[in-house]
Amino acid sequence: MKQTLLRMMRASGLFATFRRANQHKILILTYHRFSEQPKRGFTHARALAEQLEYLRAHYTIVSLSAVERHLIEGKPLPIAPVAITIDDGYADAYEIAFPILRRYRAPATLFAATDFIDGKGWVWTDQLRYVKARLAGSTSHHFDPDRANAELKRLPDDERQRRIALISKELGVTVPPLPPADCRALTWDHAREMILGGVEIGSHTVTHPILPHVDAAQLAYELQQSRNRLEQMLNRDITLFCYPNGDYDGRVRNAAAGAGYRLAVTTECGLNDRGSDPLALRRIHTDCDLTHFIQSTSGFEQFKDGLRTLSPAARVMVAARDDSARSTS
Repeated sequence: MKQTLLRMMRASGLFATFRRANQHKILILTYHRFSEQPKRGFTHARALAEQLEYLRAHYTIVSLSAVERHLIEGKPLPIAPVAITIDDGYADAYEIAFPILRRYRAPATLFAATDFIDGKGWVWTDQLRYVKARLAGSTSHHFDPDRANAELKRLPDDERQRRIALISKELGVTVPPLPPADCRALTWDHAREMILGGVEIGSHTVTHPILPHVDAAQLAYELQQSRNRLEQMLNRDITLFCYPNGDYDGRVRNAAAGAGYRLAVTTECGLNDRGSDPLALRRIHTDCDLTHFIQSTSGFEQFKDGLRTLSPAARVMVAARDDSARSTS
């Protein structure tokens, strides 16, 4: 029922109306994992190609550096700009997403956790998913790694790792020190090739901690050392940053500025404009289903969120205005 309603809303031109109304705002998209075939939690290759087709038809795909120059230096952006970002630095960003991005000549930014690229460890949220995958058919099959990860995000780094080890032991699964093939990172050579193909590289810290929960010394290390490592390995200035899990506060935001970053993205949902804080930019999380993708990128969801805060009378007035706008579009 909901899917049918969404298709009807798309066919009516409602999402196109919102897209045009927001054409002077900056859309930044978030991707994480990619797969060849549909897979839960991944953007599959065909969906990515469909989304890029749609973006090419209705937006101008720009680099995140262009957004940086616009917000900080006042450089102009085209109408309906969209920037593509990929978090973490998994190998599938190179193996699956990069050839498709290159085919559509779409610039993008990949945010890399440097210890992950250096082969020194996992992205920690994968570890309990690994445990779950090895419990198939056991009496502990009701274990929910995503729920556990949500709770672990609130803990300091040391305590979180201790808890992961404890949960793994209780469930009888040994977590290896390095990730298996399906959770591996891309390599530095991959990163260099991607740069030549139009993909910028930004920092995602050293070890992917939840930054508001770390002390001042670790915060400085995560921000500065990751930037230093990227600049050393890629021979270019690094000014773009992504807060792990999107979590930040005033202390973390100011530390990012002090470490030399000029632009940083969060996971707060929404569009951006000329007055947005360059170190706290909003993004839209992508959906594999094209109709949901069109809905979320149009700005319709933000409109609904705003409408919930209005009085009943104001909601009626807004709805009437939108009906009138659709009838003349």
